[in-house]
Amino acid sequence: MPGHTDLFETMKTMRAMRRLKPDPVPDELIRKILEAGACAPNGGNTQRWRFLVIKDRKIKQGVQVWYKRAFDEVVGPRYLKSNPPPGVTREQYNRQHAAVEYLTDHFHEAPVWIVACLEEGTTAPTRSSGASIYPAVQNMLLAARALGLGATLTTRHLLYEKEAEAALGLPPGVHSYAILPSGYPMGKFGPVGRGPLKEIVFQDHWGTPYQGV
Repeated sequence: MPGHTDLFETMKTMRAMRRLKPDPVPDELIRKILEAGACAPNGGNTQRWRFLVIKDRKIKQGVQVWYKRAFDEVVGPRYLKSNPPPGVTREQYNRQHAAVEYLTDHFHEAPVWIVACLEEGTTAPTRSSGASIYPAVQNMLLAARALGLGATLTTRHLLYEKEAEAALGLPPGVHSYAILPSGYPMGKFGPVGRGPLKEIVFQDHWGTPYQGV
């Protein structure tokens, strides 16, 4: 509806919330998030998505071992060497790094995980595979934000895909594409840090600025 800005405000303030309270999340809210995911577009409307809701702390601890190892070996060093992304100051980037490190240590304490998966059978994943699951992930993130819940999209466990998916108990032919640790946020929602459109949008030819921004 023209002039209806609630959705746009939700998107502009949907920060990745990595510090979550351990308080339980009502199943009725989780259901609303899952329903939002199931409304998403997907390739050929085949609906091969599967969503694994995890509350069992032991399962989460089993995955967290690999999640932390990926941070120690890859993600942490990369953060320390990287420059801040567009629209983010060094101070903000340092806070982001601290939040990432916090999530790493407390990953298993998030009250709810939603593991976004695809049932692929013997079909090898391709570059287009994510088109059938990531729109659902975005829908669920938006739904969580609208419900006042914090969440973030993380794929770090895929650095140890076989080990993490074994800890998740996924059957053959089913692969995870993201984990959404979800719960009530410790911090506040606010504007996301992004660079200006004029630096990332082109018109007709690569490198030619789009005149609409």
